[in-house]
Amino acid sequence: MLKDFFLAEVENAIIKGISENKIGQMSEYTNGSLLIEKPKNADFGDFAVNISSLARSARIAPPMIAAAINEYLKSDKYTTSVVGGFINFKISDNLLANSIEEILLKKENYGRPEGVNTEKILLEYVSANPTGPFHIGHGRWAAMGSALANLLKFYGHEVYQEFYINDAGSQIQKLGNSLQIRVLQELGEKVDFPSDEIERKNFYPGEYLIPVAKKYLEENKNTTKDNLDVKSLSDFAKKEMEACQRALLEDFRVHFDKFYSELDLHNSGKVEASYKELTEKGMLYEQDGAMWFKSSTFGDDQDRVIKKADGSNTYLTADIAYHVDKLRRGYDRLINIWGADHHGYVARVKASLEALGYDPNKLEVLLGQLVNLVINGEEVRMGKRKNMVTLDDLIEEVGVDATRFWMEMRNIDMTLDFDIELAKRSTDENPVFYVQYAYARLSSILRNAVSEKLNPETGEKSPAPMTDAELKTLFNNFDKNLILKTADTAKTLILKLEEFKSVIVLSAQNRTVYTICRYVQELAQEFHSFYNANRVICDDADLMKSRLALVEAVRITLKNALDILAVTAPERM
Repeated sequence: MLKDFFLAEVENAIIKGISENKIGQMSEYTNGSLLIEKPKNADFGDFAVNISSLARSARIAPPMIAAAINEYLKSDKYTTSVVGGFINFKISDNLLANSIEEILLKKENYGRPEGVNTEKILLEYVSANPTGPFHIGHGRWAAMGSALANLLKFYGHEVYQEFYINDAGSQIQKLGNSLQIRVLQELGEKVDFPSDEIERKNFYPGEYLIPVAKKYLEENKNTTKDNLDVKSLSDFAKKEMEACQRALLEDFRVHFDKFYSELDLHNSGKVEASYKELTEKGMLYEQDGAMWFKSSTFGDDQDRVIKKADGSNTYLTADIAYHVDKLRRGYDRLINIWGADHHGYVARVKASLEALGYDPNKLEVLLGQLVNLVINGEEVRMGKRKNMVTLDDLIEEVGVDATRFWMEMRNIDMTLDFDIELAKRSTDENPVFYVQYAYARLSSILRNAVSEKLNPETGEKSPAPMTDAELKTLFNNFDKNLILKTADTAKTLILKLEEFKSVIVLSAQNRTVYTICRYVQELAQEFHSFYNANRVICDDADLMKSRLALVEAVRITLKNALDILAVTAPERM
């Protein structure tokens, strides 16, 4: 990365200057103490290093330190200038052109970092109850989680994606009771859900169970109102809901390696085993007939009940067993995406891991805020028990690409306002359209690069379009000296392409996906500016070669970024 290159140049110059006693009274320097940034005034340079922090140890003014360091910065790859306590760098045309060659050489691997420490990661997200369709909040976790998995894999990590099925609680009984009412209605019985709001909370009155009831009766033709079995109804409804959820996830380009059943976790004995281990370690005590976990000993704000007075487990009991099981499967790091309403669970789960002898820092929890769906300027409220706007509805309305991009383009800890009307527009105001249109334009330019303008082998005109081989030859033989003779927009565009490498590293390390969305919007903007200022297919054969090479580099980089987001890169729009 160019930023790392220039920062290393400065640091090497500092160390050399110290060895020759040329930087005041400074006697040592620790690598990594300085930062590199883009100057606010582009006339100063492409990158700048602020060395003012060295003034205390050098005991001379920052401009003098910068000037002393600058004496050791000599290269044909850049020029430097000193402004106050800043050392500014302007990149040589040759170094920038090398970036284009790197992209054309690495193709789909461009942007992958080398020599980084990688981990075996288990990423758990969505993990919804199998009691109904996904609402749009689930859609945000699905889009963010799958894109994060793609990003971490691109970085170099080994990532295993898991969906934890909450199928062992009272909600499954509620689901069976709800399906029973729908089946009775299909049988002609005059029965309905309770009108009392408190009682109604014990059911799922959404209309999504009506087709499930019809299917149940088709498969169980001898059903009558007298032979309905709630356990069978619960199992049937759960199976149908899980099937619907899995099908929608696949359509949404979300692919889990495992669907982990909470019920299986209980049946395997792992929940009781974790409870027993906590007991043996003296981490539990009895109070008011319930068993309490000493979670406050490990940083939680209070102790937590893990077995109620009636002998039943709390949600925490299974969560402890599940996370222990994750670590025992050999993962270096656990990353969970939870809704913000689960923030209180973070400290107690970490406490349980520490109590059982595991490193709690191996668990990372990303807390996501909700999605506000906006239709015609008005917010739409959601809920399983009332009118629900489902993820399926949203995808049908705006498409997978728009849904994914909009879900991903804000940081997960920020509430997202999803404007349906804007997401449907084919205008530059719609960010996903803007980015995809850039890719389609890039593809169109390459399609229109015909031999009538240039035959890369002979230099002669020909009426036939270029073949793939001819285009490949063109990309291998463009004139690097011409790549930046086009306009200032070419340099800005190449710098944006080079930035992709640092964006990948920072996004992976910070677990952020929105930064990739922001990057592709900025890259699209820089490309559109370049395209509007320069004719790519032109009569100057050599200049055309260089511009086509740049176009191909942009196309490759944009495609790599969109693949991480799992948003399609259309060649025509």
